[in-house]
Amino acid sequence: MLVKHSGQVAYLDTYQAMQDFTAHRTPETSDELWLCEHPPVFTQGLAGLAGHVLNAGDIPVIATNRGGQVTYHGPGQVMAYPLVNLQRAGYFVKEYVYRLEEAVIRTLSHFGVTGHRVPNAPGIYVRLADPFAHTALTGPAVPTDPFKGLGKISALGIKVSRQCTYHGLALNVKMDLEPFQRINPCGYAGLQTVDLFTIGVQTTWDEAADVLAHKLTPLLSP
Repeated sequence: MLVKHSGQVAYLDTYQAMQDFTAHRTPETSDELWLCEHPPVFTQGLAGLAGHVLNAGDIPVIATNRGGQVTYHGPGQVMAYPLVNLQRAGYFVKEYVYRLEEAVIRTLSHFGVTGHRVPNAPGIYVRLADPFAHTALTGPAVPTDPFKGLGKISALGIKVSRQCTYHGLALNVKMDLEPFQRINPCGYAGLQTVDLFTIGVQTTWDEAADVLAHKLTPLLSP
């Protein structure tokens, strides 16, 4: 897998480039992993409801063809876009999502943080009270609130075309989290969003991106 670092790039330019790459790739085209960050932008998934954007203000809202609801991208967030031929890799979409989440969990573990999955809510979450605790989640304290005590640190949204993936995942490193309060993140009202800095991890965007790439590339191999 070829890893490409693009720095800060406009979301729409990246979105178009992913579509072009996927449309023109052949069975022999090598898989790629694009790492970048974006200027402030809200992106809305195919099933996204306008009501989940509470007050966009001066931040643009862009409709996309990925799955999921609305989320925010901005400086200090690592965007990882794997462009993978799933047919050649030999696994299906559900397994692909699992591997994306596993890469984030292993990246967080590198920094001493325990990441958690929440059933039916793609992405990775941390315990707000003790993000370094190793205790597994045993179910929500309040069944009607599966996110009680949790903060979301990584969001996922993918698209598969001709058995090839694009879009990907976001890992919050050190960013302005205020824009998340302008939306219902991923369609969940009141869901708290955190980054590595907020939970006490001192690292750089470059280090976090490199660690994530080193975790993703072997996991996404055939």
